[in-house]
Amino acid sequence: MSTAPTTPDRDQGLKTREYIGYALGDTASNFFFQTFNIFLTYYYVDVWGIPAAVLLWMMPIVRLVGALDDPIIGLIADRTQSRWGKFRPYLLFGAIPYGICGYLVFAGPDLGSQGKVVYAYVTYALMLLSYSVINVPYSSLLGVISPSSRTRTVASSFRFVGAFGGAFLISLLVRPLVKHLGAGNEMQGFQLTMAIFAVLSVLMFWTTFATTKERVTPPPSQKTNVREELRELFRNWPWVTLLIASVFSTTFVALRSGSTLFYFKYVAGDDGAPILFGQFDRSTVFLASGALAQVAGTAMLGVLARRVDKKYAATVLSAITGLCFLAFFFLPPDRFGLLLALNALGYLCMGPTSALTWALYGDVADYGEWKYGRRSTGLVYSASLFSIKTGIMFGGYLLPLFLDRFGFVRNATQTATAILGITLAFSIVPGVFALLKAVALWVYPLDQRRVDEIESELAARRAAPAAPAA
Repeated sequence: MSTAPTTPDRDQGLKTREYIGYALGDTASNFFFQTFNIFLTYYYVDVWGIPAAVLLWMMPIVRLVGALDDPIIGLIADRTQSRWGKFRPYLLFGAIPYGICGYLVFAGPDLGSQGKVVYAYVTYALMLLSYSVINVPYSSLLGVISPSSRTRTVASSFRFVGAFGGAFLISLLVRPLVKHLGAGNEMQGFQLTMAIFAVLSVLMFWTTFATTKERVTPPPSQKTNVREELRELFRNWPWVTLLIASVFSTTFVALRSGSTLFYFKYVAGDDGAPILFGQFDRSTVFLASGALAQVAGTAMLGVLARRVDKKYAATVLSAITGLCFLAFFFLPPDRFGLLLALNALGYLCMGPTSALTWALYGDVADYGEWKYGRRSTGLVYSASLFSIKTGIMFGGYLLPLFLDRFGFVRNATQTATAILGITLAFSIVPGVFALLKAVALWVYPLDQRRVDEIESELAARRAAPAAPAA
């Protein structure tokens, strides 16, 4: 008589404490990730005075090199053995270096023009490395937090509520904090604000470490072989299509977020005057409302996560987001209410799309184990960080490219050509990348029916060695 495998329908999920603890890890990540997306180009160009043309090469070079760290970290994490598991130790020991490196990016020492460029190269490279060291294992933890695809989808939805909650706080608080703490000195304001975020990030990662468990382990007979693991990874078609979709995703997120302040300052005419509660200007209200819509969309997914087919839901929602972004090109920039409403719709759909897409990586890890008999969770999830850095590399390259080639001039009235360049970077180009993501997700081959079949077969394999003889 054999032991019956655990099927998806019998899964009881995790305790709320663990879901929330896991979510706080991405809140910590977004205290820096979202700040970089929205404010880093603005900080480098408009605050610290690095020419936009310099960023054309600095950001792509640093991000490309940094992206290569991710598969290396994934391979190392897969081979880690400790009393805390494979992935959780990195949350414990990587948190403080992560916080320090994030602060240093915005420390803004008084240097000459060449010194600023060198400092930016070094600190940004260190930040990307520390991001990989803690976020590849953090992302991989989702793949082993439960053997159930549906439970992982719920955990992913909690994660992105935490992520977009962090994004909301960044969107809402950074500009007021910079003004308040800097007392008119924008450089000092960024320094003190990022110091606060650094401390909070460390504490949140430690909370994630303390509240989560790893429940899925590789097959006992699995042998490690880097060459074979990499070959299996690139033959894993679901992984390849998901990697492409994720690169498209982070490209449009980076370009859209980074161009927002330029759009409102130079196209929509936001002069920083508060329009809400005497504190928040139009840029802040726009960014915060979009982030809040992401939280709402992802929270709704938490209720539906066990009932939707991740592939098809993510495809449709990505397409809606892309169409919303494209529409901004045709809207008059002085219709602030209309801009808010359309942005909220786009981000309401984008929130659950991100959670669904990241949940798919756990299914891809299951597929690799099912097809090749080897589970390389860290290596599979390293693709998620690789896609983030690669997408940010493209988005980070495109924004200064548009600023430079269309004749942007810092702190000046822009020409019609420069306004066109900023508007394209804010609307048409991110919209096209969002639609390309929808196409890639449509091609992705694992629907929920196939995932359930793989999950049941894996459960039977894992139970078989322990089965008593008939």
